[in-house]
Amino acid sequence: MNPLQTMWLFFQNQVLGMKWLNDFIGRLLLALGIDISGQIGGSIQFFIYDVLKITVLLCVLIFIISYIQSYFPPERSKKIMSRFHGVWANIMAALLGTVTPFCSCSSIPLFIGFTSAGLPLGVTFSFLISSPMVDLGSLVLLMSIFGTKVALVYVIIGLILAVLGGTLIEKLHMDSYVEDFIRSAGRVDIDSPSLTRKDRMIYARDQVAATFRKVLPYILIGVGIGAIIHNWIPENWIEMVLGSRNPFGVILAALLGVPMYADIFGTIPVAEALLYKGAQLGTVLSFMMAVTTLSLPSIIMLRKAVKPRLLGIFVAICTIGIIIIGYLFNVFQSFLM
Repeated sequence: MNPLQTMWLFFQNQVLGMKWLNDFIGRLLLALGIDISGQIGGSIQFFIYDVLKITVLLCVLIFIISYIQSYFPPERSKKIMSRFHGVWANIMAALLGTVTPFCSCSSIPLFIGFTSAGLPLGVTFSFLISSPMVDLGSLVLLMSIFGTKVALVYVIIGLILAVLGGTLIEKLHMDSYVEDFIRSAGRVDIDSPSLTRKDRMIYARDQVAATFRKVLPYILIGVGIGAIIHNWIPENWIEMVLGSRNPFGVILAALLGVPMYADIFGTIPVAEALLYKGAQLGTVLSFMMAVTTLSLPSIIMLRKAVKPRLLGIFVAICTIGIIIIGYLFNVFQSFLM
């Protein structure tokens, strides 16, 4: 192994993965007389480690991403996207989605604003698919758990799904299925005020506090479920339902993920535990994508802006795309892990 690979593995395991923190917590629990090899002790170690690790990564990532996002307020994002046409506009919208809100419910108000501002419907849907699924935070968190190859392929395929989904909706000419109050809203261009570096730092700090308060319950719930799966559910159960022995595992995982509501910070601990117990990689990622992109609350919010037929097409495109992606990851799992 060359020095560059050694440095990268150290960064991935000790900086992103914080394996040193897991070892420290294990030693601390042993000093307190807690057997970390047992189910209760193992669950406690998993819970404390994952909550602390995700919290640290979450706060750092939100600060960095929010600072970048301060350069792309809705007005500027709209102007940037309006300069591109055809598939390039969809690509730009998908890329802009990586520096915007962390969950689907937060993305919908921006989607409504872009649609009201007159951007092509397919372009705004590319943004709506990309924003919760493939933000920069997901890239770093996935790298910390699943490795660099999986994280990069996940983000690239997520962007492809966003571009293809938006392009298909544009080709279907679904503009008439947007609610009238959205289409008739005024198209006002407002220049965003110039922010100083201090303003951007304050904005990023406030975003950290606001986002952390919002997602903390989902982190605690997600890590709690992950700890139960990791230490209490027999491995053969997971393999039977979500492993290679069940050819419908991807479909089941995607359908189970749709009615749930969480963001990627809450779903990754569950995905980590499922993968550890024998679930296939694509099955786990399908569950993550479905939860973050097609949560029931976001579907309800989106219904206020679009008519049932367009909503159904959006859900169908995302669901079919997520299932296909899941099976592809399962086929190539041995090359990625």
